[in-house]
Amino acid sequence: MTIKGGYCQKILEMDLSKNNKHVINVSDNFAVKYVGGRGWGARIIWENLEHIKDPLSPSNIVVIAPGPLSGLYLPASGKTSFSSISPATGLYADSNMGGMFAVEIKQAGYDAIIIRGRAEKLSYLFIDDDCVEVRNAKKYKGLGCVETERQLKEDLGDETLRIATIGPAGENLVKFSCINSEWSRNAGRTGMGAIFGSKNLKAIVIRGTKDLPVFDLTRLVKLGEHAYKTLKSHRLFEFWQRQGLMTVVDYANAAGIMPTHNFKDTCFDDADKINGEVMETFYKIGDTACYACPMACGNVNLVKEGKYAGTVTEGPEYETACMFGSNVGINDFAAILKANYLCDEYGVDTISTGNLIAAVIEAYEKGIITLDELDGMALHWGDSDSIMELIRKIGEREGIGNVIAEGSYGLIKKWPAMKQLISQVKGLEQSSYDVRSAITMALAYGTSDIGGHHARAWTIAKELEVGADWTLDEKAAIVIYQQTVRPLFDMLGVCRLPWVELGFNESAYAEFYSAATGIETSLEELLKRSEAVYNITRAINIKLGATIEDDFPSWRCFNEPIKTGPLVGKKLDREEYTKILKLYYNKRGWDENGVPMLKTLDRLELTDIKI
Repeated sequence: MTIKGGYCQKILEMDLSKNNKHVINVSDNFAVKYVGGRGWGARIIWENLEHIKDPLSPSNIVVIAPGPLSGLYLPASGKTSFSSISPATGLYADSNMGGMFAVEIKQAGYDAIIIRGRAEKLSYLFIDDDCVEVRNAKKYKGLGCVETERQLKEDLGDETLRIATIGPAGENLVKFSCINSEWSRNAGRTGMGAIFGSKNLKAIVIRGTKDLPVFDLTRLVKLGEHAYKTLKSHRLFEFWQRQGLMTVVDYANAAGIMPTHNFKDTCFDDADKINGEVMETFYKIGDTACYACPMACGNVNLVKEGKYAGTVTEGPEYETACMFGSNVGINDFAAILKANYLCDEYGVDTISTGNLIAAVIEAYEKGIITLDELDGMALHWGDSDSIMELIRKIGEREGIGNVIAEGSYGLIKKWPAMKQLISQVKGLEQSSYDVRSAITMALAYGTSDIGGHHARAWTIAKELEVGADWTLDEKAAIVIYQQTVRPLFDMLGVCRLPWVELGFNESAYAEFYSAATGIETSLEELLKRSEAVYNITRAINIKLGATIEDDFPSWRCFNEPIKTGPLVGKKLDREEYTKILKLYYNKRGWDENGVPMLKTLDRLELTDIKI
C-alpha cells in the first residue's frame, strides 16, 4: 500500500539532554498499521520500554501525536494524543487534548513529536516549521498555564501561536498534573504535566505554515459537508451547543450514578443548583469550539457577584462539576467555576483533584487523618474556601498538599486505611460515574489500559436503559467494542463526541480516512488496528508488572451498597465480576491472567511483541 495523503510521514524527535533534534522518516507500513495519534504513541512507547527506568527520569519519553484526519475539513478534527509511562500509575499512559494544537503540528510538517531526556534548565521548545529551538523559560517559572500562554504570545509577538504548557503543579511534579492549551484544553489525565516538569519543559510553542496532504480533496470536502449537515440536523444539536457536557448533570443525578460525598452515594440533593440550566441562566457568556467543530461544547462562564466575582473560565464540563460539586458537597456553581479556574492555572487534573480531596475529607471525618496532618484545616463537605486552599496546596506541594500530590498510591502509602475510601483503578482516580449498579461500567474502568477513566468505554447509560436482560457475555462484548471504537477516534485525531452525543455513524470515519490517504479501508479494518493497539498497551502494562488484581474496581463498589435514590441497595458482586472479567479475557484472546496469547498477537500481526 502506498500513502497518497493524510500523513506528513515525519516525526520530530527532540533530545533535551543533548539539545539535539532529529527528523525520522516514517514508512507507509508503520503509518497505516498504527494509524496515528495514540496508536503511534503506544507503539513507540513499546519500542522504548526497556530503556525507561522511571516515569519521572530523563529515560522516559513523551509521544505527542495528532492523527491522519487532524486539521482536515471534518467535524472535530483537532485532537492530539500524549503518550508516555505515567508517574501516577507506573503503567502505560495517554491523554487527549482538543483545540488547535494538533492542527499546528501537522501544518509544521510533522505527524508526531517525541520528547526525550531532560533540559539543563527550565526551557520551552519553539517549533517554526523546520526551525526547532530549545529556549530559556526562566521568565515563566511558577506562572500558571493560562498566564504562561498569554505571556509567551506577547513576548513572541504572535497571537496565532499554538502553545501547550504546564503550570506550577507540573513544575512541582504533582503526579496528576496536566498539560494545558488555549485556556482550558487539557491533556488532563495520567500526569503528563509532571512528565513535562521532570524534563524541565515548561511549554511547546508551535507555528506551522505548510499545507496538509490530502489525496482526494473533492471527495473529502463532499464527505465533510455531509457530516456537518447531518450533525446540525440532529434534534439535540442546539441544546448541545447551549450546555455541552453540562447536560449530563441532570441525567446522572436522576439515574442515580452521580458520585456524591466521595462516592458514598449517587444522588445529590442540590444537583439543580449546579446543572446546565443554572450555568446557562446565570453564568454563561460565550461558547468556544475546538478546530472545525460545529458542536462548540466549550462554555465560557463568568462569576458576576459574590466572593468569587470576576472569575472567568472555560468550563466546567460534567466531570469537573461533579468532582467539585456533588462529590465534595459543594452546591454553589460559582465555587465550582473558581475550582475549575484554579485547576487550569495550577495545571492539575480536575477529576483526580476533586476525587482525592473528597477522599481526604472523608478520611478526616472518619479520624484517619488528624487536624494537625491537615495543617490545622478542619475539612467539611461543602466548605469551598478550604477546598480552594487545598487546590493551592496541591499545586505548590505545600503541607498536606504535598501528600495529596502523590496521588492515590501516595495517600494509601501514608494512610493504608484510605484504600477503602479512594475510588481508583490502577492508581488513576475514577471519573464521575458510580458503577455499583452497572457491571459493564465497572468492567470498563477495571480493564481500561490507563486506569479509572471513562474515555475507553462509557457503557453505563446503555446498560441501565436497555441492558437488564443482557447476558454476561453480551455485557463483556459491548465493553470490548467500545474499548475498540472509542480509542480509534484518538488514533485518527478526531473527537468522539459527534458519535457519542449526536449519533454520528462511526463507519463514516473509514470513508474520511480513505479520502485523505488514498488507501481504501473499512471500519472493520480500522477497528482491527485499534484492537492491535489495545493489545500493545496491555503488553506494556504486563511488562510493567500489572496483574489481574489491577483489573478490579475499587473496594467500595463491592462492599458498600448505594444508600439512596433509584438504585438504592445496589452493589457489585465480586464473584459475578470475576466471572465477567474471565469472559472478557477469553473474548479478547487473553489467557486466564489477562495476558494476550500468541495466537491473538499473530492474528493482529504483532508477532514481534514478546511478553
